[in-house]
Amino acid sequence: MSGIYIHIPFCRRKCHYCNFFSLASQKLKEPFLDAVKKEIALTRGYLAGEPVNTIYFGGGTPSVYRPAELQEVMAGIDSPDSIKNPSPPDPSPDCIKNPSPPDPSPRGEGRIFSAIDKEITIELNPEDVTEEYVEELKDTWFNRFSLGVQSFFEEDLISLNRSHSAAQALNAVKLLHNAGYENISIDLIYGIPSSTPARWQENLEIAFSLNVPHISAYSLTVEPKTPLAWMIDRQKSEPVNDESQVEQYKMLINKTKEQGFLQYEISNFCKPGHHAIHNTNYWNGVPYLGLGPSAHNFNGSSRRWNVANLSEYITRLAKGDCLFEEEILTPAQKYNEYVMTSLRTIRGCSLEQIISNFQFPISNYFLNRASVFLKRGLLSETSGVYFLTDEGKLFADMITSELFLTE
Repeated sequence: MSGIYIHIPFCRRKCHYCNFFSLASQKLKEPFLDAVKKEIALTRGYLAGEPVNTIYFGGGTPSVYRPAELQEVMAGIDSPDSIKNPSPPDPSPDCIKNPSPPDPSPRGEGRIFSAIDKEITIELNPEDVTEEYVEELKDTWFNRFSLGVQSFFEEDLISLNRSHSAAQALNAVKLLHNAGYENISIDLIYGIPSSTPARWQENLEIAFSLNVPHISAYSLTVEPKTPLAWMIDRQKSEPVNDESQVEQYKMLINKTKEQGFLQYEISNFCKPGHHAIHNTNYWNGVPYLGLGPSAHNFNGSSRRWNVANLSEYITRLAKGDCLFEEEILTPAQKYNEYVMTSLRTIRGCSLEQIISNFQFPISNYFLNRASVFLKRGLLSETSGVYFLTDEGKLFADMITSELFLTE
């Protein structure tokens, strides 16, 4: 199985904390859709015939487009004509060491994608979710909805420069429920300087009351060159309080557990059977194709990433120029990625898999490094599988970096 991620680079405004590639201007909305459709045709061979079981529209803000416009993009992925006719090569394959192999899928036999029993996610900004918009969603394949709520308090939303209100967030969930949709996820942010542990607890209680089966919760991170970093540096915003973030994260773990949520990844919590398949595939090392400016791709042996410039992305596709850079992953990089992704998840990091995939010197290195964190109670081990403890999750980045190989 494999997945497809489509990066929609448009926002109505830029959030103060965001360092993803996105633009507040929407003047290239129509050319972008034409370009991404062309990229679909040009990169079909990248997945080497693997059937696609997830599509994820992220951003940016996918909901700046009408549902019918995004459905046209998905229809291009599933076009029978693209199966019957040989796939064209990737643009300018000479610009990479190993061009993508041709698509070996049988010509004229079936499709690479079907909406039935698949996960098709769209990220939505709450202010876009109107009765009309939800009604239009019914004519698409979308069956999972990720709402960028972040907080149910106006002060927090203003400090983050979000474009929706708390009332719009609540109404968005209500409208999706009323339309019969159940697979709804909401994003929350903890550690906002304008917030407090008491307010964070109330945020969680409101989220639980909405009866959504999935919550993603992230700590507010001050990324370089973002407006938030600029404001903190010039004392126009309070700095992030590490102690408050730790307190709120511990509350998050405990409260979600009390409500029957499973913490299946450091920042992701779900009711049984409602984990995000697309993101879980990332963490399990499943190949995926990324479309759009700045999108990343992974096929098991290499990674590549598109140019992070919308005008250049559109121009390169029009000219047939190389769209991306690529790196062939070394054994050390593959080991590091396995450690990083597996430790973040409920499946844990398997010594048996390290031995099988990377053999003795690397497995011995892992054991020696991991023993330090076992003694400190930051890792636990069961039948050769290593897990972050609840305390260890607070130091996940530090632990994984200490387990990494350097080249």
